[in-house]
Amino acid sequence: MSSSVLRRDLLRTAGGAAMATLAADLFSGSARAADAPAAGPVPFDNGTVAQIARRLASKPYSAPDQSLPKAIDNLNFDQFRSIEYRPDQALWHGQNLAFDVEFFPRGFLYRPRIEIFEVVDGKSAPVPYNPDLFTYGDSMLRVTDNLGFAGLRLRYPINTPGVMEECAVFLGASYFRAVAKNQNYGLSARGFADGTGDPKGEEFALFRSFWLEKPQPGVDSVVIHALLDSPSVAGAFRFTIRPGETTVFDVQSTFFPRVKIEESGIAPLTGMFYFDSNDRNHIDDWRPAAHDSEALQIWTGSDQELYRPLRNPLDLQLSAFTDVSPRGFGLMQRRRSFHDFEDLALNYEKRPSLWIEPIGDWGAGAVDLVEIPTPNEVNDNIVSFWRPKAALEAGHEYSFTYRMYWGWDTPFPTKLARIGATRVGAVTDHKEDRFFAIDFSGGPVANTGPGAQFHLIPQASAGTIRNVVVEPNPNINGWRTTFEFAPGDAKLAELSAVLANDQGPVSERWVYRWTP
Repeated sequence: MSSSVLRRDLLRTAGGAAMATLAADLFSGSARAADAPAAGPVPFDNGTVAQIARRLASKPYSAPDQSLPKAIDNLNFDQFRSIEYRPDQALWHGQNLAFDVEFFPRGFLYRPRIEIFEVVDGKSAPVPYNPDLFTYGDSMLRVTDNLGFAGLRLRYPINTPGVMEECAVFLGASYFRAVAKNQNYGLSARGFADGTGDPKGEEFALFRSFWLEKPQPGVDSVVIHALLDSPSVAGAFRFTIRPGETTVFDVQSTFFPRVKIEESGIAPLTGMFYFDSNDRNHIDDWRPAAHDSEALQIWTGSDQELYRPLRNPLDLQLSAFTDVSPRGFGLMQRRRSFHDFEDLALNYEKRPSLWIEPIGDWGAGAVDLVEIPTPNEVNDNIVSFWRPKAALEAGHEYSFTYRMYWGWDTPFPTKLARIGATRVGAVTDHKEDRFFAIDFSGGPVANTGPGAQFHLIPQASAGTIRNVVVEPNPNINGWRTTFEFAPGDAKLAELSAVLANDQGPVSERWVYRWTP
């Protein structure tokens, strides 16, 4: 893999350059947590991290140590990349277990010291740091200080039996990401979002400590606990991770706000959308598309299935899909052919979709979507999460349990026809109008010929929809619908469409925000 590709992935692990700067600002200072975990070995159980978080939230916030020796205080990307963990020193290496763990050095964008513990037989002890756990491209970067670690990577024989490969990473603020079998890294997740898209600025929480439960021989799952902390909230996480054809995270999270949080984000997802056939304004690029994710998909509590193609807007866009007890949502990548992207280095067709399945009743709230303008494909510019209707109150406790599916598609098949592509272009002789082409495939429309009867039900919150056409598309064994949208004087319009027959809708509901 080229240096430029690795640099892009490392930057985006931290949420892009802008997000990385904000995170560094948030954790400036050298104070250690006022209620840092004991050195161990000490008793540990499933309630330990929640107890620590509860005590932590009752005290003023104190940032973790991010001071570094002069020799590594200003590492650039290439210097950071040249410090590599030795695979033979991985935690649990050579112990005939399904997993082992490697650790990241501190420096570059990742300055805070992250405490890491191993849990064995109900007792936790710190994972010891030693500079010789790493190799150094420049011997001057090897310092003898007890630096500790910046994060961790989990390894598992996900593609080839007996060959340990990276399948998940926790690095930078509360970011983490994973892949399924035969996939490449793409979008990320976070532990918590606070104020995303707010002009006042966003607060980035940090996973400041991890506890790694040593798995038993023959077990293909591993449990990782994490302590989350920020000026506004402390939290406890328990991840049960099962890599495979679909990599599944079972997540138990509990939050203890220090202050009232009006704009909380539960199960936040962060990805990149640069351009595609529905939106390539002001982009001169030789490829057909470039993105981690192409759409936000939602399965509502009222059993509606929504599909919202993503955009790279000229101005920041905030969308909210109100709901009660959602069944799921996710940032999806449906295009799976190399020819959809034509990129030999970045392989966007191999990047995971990520679906969130709430466990239990999450009550009233909204699935929020934040679309941020980006001039390139380095920055993560798409964020989606569940926002509870009620604010999180200081001094209270809030728990959310959910399952994350990192894979090729949603975990549950639908009986409905699915949206295969959205294409947008100009209308001849009407430059201000837009031409939409939406393909539907699968379900009730699969392999149906011209004798089938389908019609499109389009809607627009402003402007006019005209010249609707519905016709078979034998190239996808489905149907193509087209229409023209005339915005008139509108500055924004919410569009929607569903394919139907005489009995009613047969497809997902396509939803789209048009802006000039």
